[in-house]
Amino acid sequence: MGTLNLPRKVSVLGSTGSIGVSTLDLFEQAGLELDVVGLTAGRNVARLAEQALRWRPQVAVIEDESLLPELRERLKGTGIRTAAGAQAVSDVAAADAQWVMSAIVGFAGLAPTLAAARSGAIVALANKESLVCAGPSLLRTARRAGGMVIPVDSEHSAIFQVLDPKAADQVSRLILTSSGGPFRDATRAQMAAATREQALAHPNFSMGAKISIDSATMMNKGLEVIEAAYLFAMPPERIEVLVHPQQIIHSLVEYADGSTLAQLGPPDMRPPIACAFAWPDRLPWPAPKLDLVTAGPLTFQHPDPAKFPALTIAKQALAAGGRAPAAMNAANERAVAAFLDRRIGFLDIPAVVAETLERMDRTADRTSPDDDAVESARHTDAEARRVADDIVSGLCAA
Repeated sequence: MGTLNLPRKVSVLGSTGSIGVSTLDLFEQAGLELDVVGLTAGRNVARLAEQALRWRPQVAVIEDESLLPELRERLKGTGIRTAAGAQAVSDVAAADAQWVMSAIVGFAGLAPTLAAARSGAIVALANKESLVCAGPSLLRTARRAGGMVIPVDSEHSAIFQVLDPKAADQVSRLILTSSGGPFRDATRAQMAAATREQALAHPNFSMGAKISIDSATMMNKGLEVIEAAYLFAMPPERIEVLVHPQQIIHSLVEYADGSTLAQLGPPDMRPPIACAFAWPDRLPWPAPKLDLVTAGPLTFQHPDPAKFPALTIAKQALAAGGRAPAAMNAANERAVAAFLDRRIGFLDIPAVVAETLERMDRTADRTSPDDDAVESARHTDAEARRVADDIVSGLCAA
């Protein structure tokens, strides 16, 4: 590792998902020998066992408790401790790792991410929902514990790298870029008839189903607007989204003097993971290099709000504050699940989210102490899921 001040003890939450796999691949490519405290997965027991045999963590955790016997059998005789369940995942997050990759998808990632923040670790954050549902509490918790939250989403990593904290009050705009997803050039009529397979076909990245659908609706970008507002203390009216199909410029920071700074790189998640791992140093590894000559023209356009209402919904939820962002996230998770189950149409997804927010009293909220952040978010999440499921049932019956 040379003279770099790199973390030695690490945990990867969600190690079998796309970000978790990229994280471990980065470690492999960089030739790092690490003390892996824990690896956790939801249901992919075969891949978790394979990763555990390579990295020899102190503990391997499968969230689905019914799969614990299989995990134990696959790791029998290795000396690797095994465990199962949501609490076991949070226990790994709270252990004594210096650096924790938070890559669990969905609301399930909130409790372990907060546990990692309380431990004082550096939290490499790839779980959008933790910030959307409890961003202020998460960031305060990390600061009080002496740790840090470093974003891994390529857009927020880009801003993190080019935003000078000493000049934050001189920033006029944050500009998040988006591929535009598979329906960037589709008509609204084509989107209304979109199939599950069409919506899952992301043009640039291979991702999990939920994240792929969020990209197709551009709800992922709506969630990222909320994340950016919390991470960088920026009001929503100073955060913009531009469609950039080539995904070479990952985001931009515009300053008051007219200068606009951008972070560029190939569409690969390992560079932002490397940034989060080594910050403020830079990790030498055989990274894919950007060739601007062969990259071709870089193009930009404004997203069409009629085709992608999720962006407006997210900004409204951010402006409303309180529990609105958490309710929006929960409703979106349920609507995406219903679409993936072929129970509702593609354009029904943002409609379900909007109606859920309309039905819930967004003003009935209190600011919860940080210790209650998970419970408060869980209550909102459960209520919004019930409302969203009721709306989905009505659509199915129509």
